[in-house]
Amino acid sequence: MFLNDNSFKKILLKLNDFNLPGHDSLSKIVPPFRTKLLKNMTIPIDCKKAAVLMLFYPDSNSDTRMVLILRNKYNGIHSNQISFPGGKVDDLDKNLQQTALRETFEEIGVNSSLIKIVNKLSSVYIPPSNFHVQPFVGYSENNLVFKADKKEVALIITPLLKDLLNLKIVNSKVSIRGYDHEVPSYLVDNQVLWGATAMMVYEFMEFYLDMSNS
Repeated sequence: MFLNDNSFKKILLKLNDFNLPGHDSLSKIVPPFRTKLLKNMTIPIDCKKAAVLMLFYPDSNSDTRMVLILRNKYNGIHSNQISFPGGKVDDLDKNLQQTALRETFEEIGVNSSLIKIVNKLSSVYIPPSNFHVQPFVGYSENNLVFKADKKEVALIITPLLKDLLNLKIVNSKVSIRGYDHEVPSYLVDNQVLWGATAMMVYEFMEFYLDMSNS
């Protein structure tokens, strides 16, 4: 199930015309303590801008996989969390798309020449770190070889698309600023996926399932 029969690519390209459901549809996956904030949120002018890449590629069996990373432990808000490759805008970046591609190369070693960007998903503001994150969706027609940046990436996770489509939302206990919270999440390869990245995955899967059934 991938680009060799063009079915996956055709669905991806529909993202250009799809009316994204946006944040109002994400109540099932948003942590309870952020639900009200999400509805009434005004994004601060002084927020930091960042971009991430939801990257799909075919494995050696031509099955579709998506790339996630487990960030290393460090003294910061997003330590040891699952996310997409990406990061903060650099002064030399021409736009957010370039940020996403540059960070993807730096973190997992995939050159931008191998990636086709399709479109964007809804941006997400993350209050604890004051980041306004723009997710991009892209794909490669090649089976990829990864090289993790050991300073930032503890693990590269590549779940199958067919497994992602069958994910169920579960409650997981996570530590936030030293306090334990129960949050809605996905379990991906025995890792807890929650927060902004889970919101992005949820929105994409809503789009993908809608287009697959249309």
